[in-house]
Parts: sequence; C-alpha cells; structure tokens
Amino acid sequence: MIWRTLYTALLVAALPWFLARLWWRGRRERGYRRQIGERFGWYRIVPERATLWVHAVSVGEARACAPLVCALREEFSGCDLLLTCSTAAGREVLTQLHAGAAQIVWIPYDFPGAVSRFVTHFRPRLGVLVETEIWPNLLAACRAHAVPVVLANARMSETSAAGYRRWRAIARPAFASLAAACAQGEADAGRLASLGTANVSVCGNLKFDVVPDASQAQAGRAWRRALARPVLLLASTRAGEEKLLLEALARAAAPMLVVLVPRHPQRFEEVHSLLDAHRARLNGGLPVARRSKGEEPHPEHRLYLGDTMGEMAFYYAAADVAIVGGSILPLGGQNLIEACAAGTAVVFGPSMYNFSDASRLALEAGAALQAGGAQEAVQLALGLLEDAARRARMGAAGLDLCAAHRGATQRHLAICKSLVQDRSAEGLPPATAPARG
Repeated sequence: MIWRTLYTALLVAALPWFLARLWWRGRRERGYRRQIGERFGWYRIVPERATLWVHAVSVGEARACAPLVCALREEFSGCDLLLTCSTAAGREVLTQLHAGAAQIVWIPYDFPGAVSRFVTHFRPRLGVLVETEIWPNLLAACRAHAVPVVLANARMSETSAAGYRRWRAIARPAFASLAAACAQGEADAGRLASLGTANVSVCGNLKFDVVPDASQAQAGRAWRRALARPVLLLASTRAGEEKLLLEALARAAAPMLVVLVPRHPQRFEEVHSLLDAHRARLNGGLPVARRSKGEEPHPEHRLYLGDTMGEMAFYYAAADVAIVGGSILPLGGQNLIEACAAGTAVVFGPSMYNFSDASRLALEAGAALQAGGAQEAVQLALGLLEDAARRARMGAAGLDLCAAHRGATQRHLAICKSLVQDRSAEGLPPATAPARG
C-alpha cells in the first residue's frame, strides 16, 4: 500500500505536466482539449442499464478489440457498452467503428479519486483492458468495487516483464487483481503468470479476427489498377523511419509509386514537409499529392502521402508490397496482420517485439520477409516488386495464415461470459439488470 501511495504522489506531482501535454497536443489534435473533466472522473453520460466496459488506449488497440466489442454487444444485448481510450486518434477510431452502438469517453488519469468516481459512476459488470494496460489505482478501485477485469489480447515482452519486475511492489498486486488474462501466446502467458496473474489462458490474437473493410479493399484494388504501375507502401511509419527509408529509395530507379502512411496523425504535416524536401530526388520536383485533399497521383509522381485515418484496408489493398513501420528503428513494430489479411506481401525490419508471435508465424508461413535495416528492407521490397509470382505466393500465404489463426474472439468471449455469470452467482446484480438501484 505504501508503494502505491508513493506512486500516487508522483502522479500528483506530474499533474501540471499532464495538463500542459494535453494543451500542447491539442494544438494539432483538437480532441485533446475536449471533455477534460472525464480525465478526472467527471462524466455527463448517465448509465441507464448494466454496463460492460472495454478500454483500448489508442488506435491499434481500438482496431484490435473491434471483433470482441461486436461479440460482447451481440451476446449481452441487454447491456450498454462503454468504451474508453487515452488518445484523440484512438477516440476517433472508436467513434468510426462503434458510433451509436456504444458510449465513448476518456479513461481517467490513474488518481485514486478519479478512478473511484469512474467505477462508481458507471458500475461496470465487467472490465476489459486491451493488451498491456496495467494501472495500479484503477485496478485497485475495480477490486474494491468487485468489478472483474480481464486483460484481453494480452502481450508481454521480456523487456516489459523485466520492467514490471523492477517495480514488483506496485506491479504484482495489480497483476494479481486481474480476474483473468487472455494471452496472445505461450510466452506471453508465462510472463503474465510470473508477474502474479493467477488465471491466464492462451486465447490467440484478436487481430487475426479483424476482417478488412470490403468497400475499402475494393476501392484500394481499383485505385492500384488505375495507376497501372507497382505500389510500395510504407505503412504505419514512426519518427525517424521515413528519412531512412526515403534515403534508401533515392537510390532506386524503379517506376513505382511510394505511398507513405505515418502511424500517428499528429505527424502528418511533419511527414509532408519531409516528403517535400525529398521531392527533387524522388518526385521529379512535383508537389507531393495527399489523400486527405482528394488529390490523385499523376504518372510522374513517385511519392504519395496517405494522411487519413481509418483507411488501412484501402492502403494495404492498393499495395503490391508493404514495408511495415515501427520495425526499422527499435520500436517493436506495427500490425503486420492487416497486410496479411489483405493478401499483400510483407517486409519488416529487425524490431518486431510487440508482434513477436505474429511476425514469427508470418515468416514461417512464407508471408513475410525480415530485413536488418532500412536499406535491406527497400532492397527486399524492390525485389518483390519485380517478382510477381513470389508476391502472389506470399499474399496467399498471408491469407492462409489469417484463416488458420482466427477464433480468438470466441475464446475471449467465453471467458468474459464466465466472469459475468460468476458475478451473478455471487449474488451481485446480473449483467442484464439496471446499472442503478
């Protein structure tokens, strides 16, 4: 308890920084300056029925949990769904996917009063935290109010586990308070158990159950056909990676279109400026076309900026080969499963620890190639652009991989159902009862 008190004191001391960060990020993403009271546990939404709560911190988690959210909505039709997030981009994606079907609010900061107000206001019958969201005060509040919490699609790298072990006095009670954890793989399950989680099951990766938007995929394929030339996608790139990849591409003379989609929307303008600086070498001096402005690439264009949200199905369907970002620098990688689900050949760099199981499976299946850095990634991608037969084999392998590993949603749902039923059996209000009273 004393360690959690010290942790809370540090959070309180950092409050001015939290507020300054909200203001600063709000310059580019206005969503950060809206509903500030929710960050401290004050909500205008009044729950009318029993509530099931799912927390997806940002964009990746919001997309990953979409199949589970839909399954929960269908299974518990008498309940309201509450979705929380931490980032403006995440909230936008949740709104795109679930507007009208769920209430969407900010998760409060991990102050004891704020999280207690959150739990007592919404009184969730079940909490679902997606991937690696471990907040000591939030979990303590859920435990105090008998709210069972599941860690869904849980992943735990050895680096992350070592960090939690260094702070075991705070972390172990939090992990121990979880009612269940649905791990992506055996290694994740073992690390979660070693950190104190008692009920751990290997349920697979929810991202394999995400089906690409059919209309976006169709539009992407039509867009590529109209271009009549190869398309190389630099997907979900992170800061510092674009420069390395563009410099490697400057040495290539292939008549292709390079489509660059940054991972974070607040970097769209920054990346546009970077592309503009490279246009003399890579774009024939022409202005860089942008999807957000409805601009189409001309035959002379070699660079195109994909600066829109919620369209990854379009971009992957439009690509012949995709280099997955977050992997060139030591950032752990981004979601390669989206590319596999689109039947697109995949190349990624050396850093894929956030997707260790998925990347291993993709390599073993022949759906992906791994490079040691930006230069090699570009060389591998260019080789694939010249080898249609190999691209087709890799694309088919990716589709087969996704088909073989579907089913995580139903395994997650079974665990969620058992926890809701256990809560009812203990004499607490059932999941279909009114939230108040």
